Amino acid sequence: MKRKRNVAGDRRRRKMFTILWTAVLAIGTIALIYWEMTALLYILATLGVTALLAVVAVADLTHGLSNSNDGRIDDSAAIGSGISSTAGK
Repeated sequence: MKRKRNVAGDRRRRKMFTILWTAVLAIGTIALIYWEMTALLYILATLGVTALLAVVAVADLTHGLSNSNDGRIDDSAAIGSGISSTAGK
């Protein structure tokens, strides 16, 4: 009989996987510093930042925003700066 996976077990497994990756990367970084391989460390850091920027660039940032079609205009910039709105006139 197969056992079903539960949500808590999956979360625990992902958390352990994340902790393992973090530990491996920390040990690798410390080893590179210890053996004075800073050139390789700089290259890996640059590639890491580039990968992070690529992930952010392709992220769906508008997914959480709701597209309401109620006809109202967002006037928050005018309210925040203290100027009067001309959008509804």
